[in-house]
Amino acid sequence: MITALGCACFAFGADRVVGANATLDIEPGARSAALGSATMAVDGDYLGLYSNPYQLANVRYAWANFSHTAYFEDTQYDFASAVLPLGLDQGLGIAFSRFGADDIPYIKEGEPIPEGSDYNTLSIADWTFSLAWGKKLFNRLDLGVSFHGLYRDMDQTGWGFRGDAGLRYRVVQEFYVAGFLKGWTSSAATWESGEFEYSSPEFYLAASYSLPVPYLYGKFSAYWQGAGMFHREARALDFEEDESQGGRLWDDPIDWFQGGRGGIEFAFDFGLSLRAGLGSFTSLQSVTAGAGLTIAKFLQVDYAFESHPVFSPVHRVSISVSPYLFSHNPRPEPARVSPAATPAVLAEEPDSALADEVVASEDAAIEPETPDFSQPTQKSTEVGDEVLEGAPAGGTYWEED
Repeated sequence: MITALGCACFAFGADRVVGANATLDIEPGARSAALGSATMAVDGDYLGLYSNPYQLANVRYAWANFSHTAYFEDTQYDFASAVLPLGLDQGLGIAFSRFGADDIPYIKEGEPIPEGSDYNTLSIADWTFSLAWGKKLFNRLDLGVSFHGLYRDMDQTGWGFRGDAGLRYRVVQEFYVAGFLKGWTSSAATWESGEFEYSSPEFYLAASYSLPVPYLYGKFSAYWQGAGMFHREARALDFEEDESQGGRLWDDPIDWFQGGRGGIEFAFDFGLSLRAGLGSFTSLQSVTAGAGLTIAKFLQVDYAFESHPVFSPVHRVSISVSPYLFSHNPRPEPARVSPAATPAVLAEEPDSALADEVVASEDAAIEPETPDFSQPTQKSTEVGDEVLEGAPAGGTYWEED
């Protein structure tokens, strides 16, 4: 009773905010960033474990992934992840990141302003750690669960935590829909001062479709990710209007759809991919673009350019390396055959006459007749693997004209 009362008091004293642990919402992967950051719809971008853990259900090889992003005012974002298959239908992923700035000049209260550039400096940073797991539940359904921890080192330290879950369903070949519940544990953060903050869960929808284009030697793909469905969002990227935007689906479907993001990609068979997208359908100034190149079977490099109506553009680079593919050839794709598609065959007793005929043919094969070389052989034309008519089964022979 006392414990329950204490938890209730603690929850009552918490501050509900928007964007607690917002560092976990930053896009780390260059491929997804070039597609308008529609990460929940993109498969195979193992830097996107924050919002796409269900893609681990299809991981077949171990990959190590790295990305670097330089923002304005020397703020930098570095991200690293590793994925490991745990069998044919499940995989595990871990990720680390640092988002912050270094060499920030500061002056202590009461100290005189130094001359020149002789300033004291400090650093601020958010450090995150993530663990994700994905598994194929059925032939068409993938499940993903992830947990994230955050440590904040600023003027005061803080800790944060968030748990996410998602499902992806293959409707038809190359057409997928996905749902993602962000912060099903709620996204909570506590500070050194004793202040406690949390953000309520949010739900998103996403979809992707791919179409082979043999004429152009590649495959075309389209990706879409919707806005949050539970809460209203502020999406005025130009900061010039103070209007209530981001309506929920059942309140204003058009406004909700405009709050989404998406992109298109064409991947050539020889390893080059070209991408473009919009970070928000409400502004054409949120355009994104990029490219990817598979240099070798074990090495992939991606680049993304992201514009913004107010801030300076962002350039993002990521690299993926597979230690296994470096020393091994890719395994063939396993065939998934439904048990119903394999008819049962019952063993039958062989017919006695047929059995005698088989035995006779085997005896003939064991004791072949000796060819008569005194008679001329008949000429014939060999087609494919057919045996020449009249030709002996082996040895040397002559033909007469």
